[in-house]
Amino acid sequence: MNRRLRYLVFGLGAAGLAVLFALALAGLPGFGGDSHPYRDRAVHAALAHRTANVVSSINFDQRALDTFGEELILLGSVVGAAALLRPSRRESERPAPDPEARAVPDSVVLLCTVMLPVTVLVGLDVIAHGHLTPGGGFQGGVVLATGLHLLFLGGRYPALQRIRPLAGYQFAESIGVATFATPGLAGLAAGGAFLANVLPYGQFASLASAGTVPVLSLAVGVAVGGGVVVLLAQFLEQALRYSGER
Repeated sequence: MNRRLRYLVFGLGAAGLAVLFALALAGLPGFGGDSHPYRDRAVHAALAHRTANVVSSINFDQRALDTFGEELILLGSVVGAAALLRPSRRESERPAPDPEARAVPDSVVLLCTVMLPVTVLVGLDVIAHGHLTPGGGFQGGVVLATGLHLLFLGGRYPALQRIRPLAGYQFAESIGVATFATPGLAGLAAGGAFLANVLPYGQFASLASAGTVPVLSLAVGVAVGGGVVVLLAQFLEQALRYSGER
């Protein structure tokens, strides 16, 4: 395909996208008006399934299939980044980083030491209560993964490596994606749609409520946490262990 043909294909695609975008904007309710049909339907559906957090209801119930697609995109992006960050033949491995080589202020070490368990606890809370309060698996998984890396900021990379066995986190990411699909298959087995909310809804605003929403949020938290840890590990290994040229 020559350059002119590529520009032609791009122009046709961009023009079609622009037309669809303009039509979508034209069909939106007036700015500042009181007509919000999607909001009204989303809130009604969330309350009907005893989900206090409407955003989590949208992510893990009303549009759970979209979220499943996002999980697959995350999985693919981590695999792709890991493949791209593999050392090439022109790179040579450096000696293992000296834990004493980085002069980290004592105040930073103390702050990282104190905040590590707090951050992990906050991440778990955000995942566990995502169907009740603002949060969920996406946010909690990122908080958990980045919280572990406070050890690196505190100058203790060997300690980070000990609590970050990559095989375990790779397995966690995979099992999180698989766990997300399991309730979907249960919905089909129950005669409903894929990822239909088929579990008991429970009592509104209680921990055991919202049906499959907390289950899917937990699965996303595991997948996102594992994926971000693996991704950051690849970047750190590339930056600390390999030089650019032999």
